[in-house]
Amino acid sequence: MITDFSDGTLFDPKKIAGLLRTSSEEVAMTVGLGKDALQRRTRIESDKTQRRLRELVEVLNKVQPRFGSQLMAYAWYRSEPLAGFDGRTAMQLVQDGKAQQVLEYIDAVDAGVFA
Repeated sequence: MITDFSDGTLFDPKKIAGLLRTSSEEVAMTVGLGKDALQRRTRIESDKTQRRLRELVEVLNKVQPRFGSQLMAYAWYRSEPLAGFDGRTAMQLVQDGKAQQVLEYIDAVDAGVFA
């Protein structure tokens, strides 16, 4: 649930890291940000940081029902190559600013297009 990842107004990297049982530095890396992006409040509040964190949360929430847990969804996000993207993972696509393509891919799979 999206509220699990926020402090009420912003996506909270510490909450995200805690739920995914990882570090804030790894969360930063998985969304294509430098580790310092999640250390200073002003950087955490920036539009780019919040957009990238939101994209991660959107992807995980969209696939979580398929895998049964946020941890398994995160494992998929990091390691499963997506068909039609030259073996790239959801993480690699999000790092490159292509989260919308990942979300569209998930919708297509759910609709049976890539089944």
